[in-house]
Amino acid sequence: MRRREVLAGAGAAALGGPAAARLRETLWTLDRLERIGGHAPQVLGAPKLSDSPWGPAAAFDGEDDALLVPEHPLAGAGAFTIEALIRPDGGRIEQRWLHLAQDAEDPGVSGGTRMLFEIRVAGAGWYLDAFIKGPGYALTLVAPEKLHPLGEWRRVTQVCDGRRYAAFVDGVLQAQGQVDFKPQGPGRTSIGVRMNRVDWFRGAIRELRFMPQAVWPGAVDGHQGGPSGVGAGSP
Repeated sequence: MRRREVLAGAGAAALGGPAAARLRETLWTLDRLERIGGHAPQVLGAPKLSDSPWGPAAAFDGEDDALLVPEHPLAGAGAFTIEALIRPDGGRIEQRWLHLAQDAEDPGVSGGTRMLFEIRVAGAGWYLDAFIKGPGYALTLVAPEKLHPLGEWRRVTQVCDGRRYAAFVDGVLQAQGQVDFKPQGPGRTSIGVRMNRVDWFRGAIRELRFMPQAVWPGAVDGHQGGPSGVGAGSP
């Protein structure tokens, strides 16, 4: 059975019910800027296409480039996995390159219900920052001591099974914790910047994969490779 079929079946079984059965793995390949996941994104600034080992990738200048997509691809999921192929290129210390936001406000949730990925630039390297927040839960995963070189492609992952929340780079655990996760509602996605248009990302993104279930690195396909076959130490 192919990987996509395994994941779609696992997600429906884990969540249960007709609504769960509609949830499917979503792959956004950023090899063109006019369409992402079947949507016409709002383009901020002038992002360009850059080379990657797998073909074109969206490149952001860290100043005013971003893509806004009118969908929260993990809305309704009781567990989730987000994988991405990224190449951080330096720039400002704090950079948010993926932000999934629920549109409807949850009382008591300052800043809104959301999932996100950031990096922190430290000298010639960077480290990962993953975060989720919603009613009754909020958790940041960060490991400043785990630095990665700038200008290199990496697979990054965050996984939540409803209780355990963990972040990985090239299949290697960066940080983890416990959270009482609850599904998020429909919303939007920003790529390359925070939703409120600060903390711009400098670098490139080739691929974003959203799965409505927890898939721990190495659990599928029997290896530590990334969504397009990249693994630890790959360029």
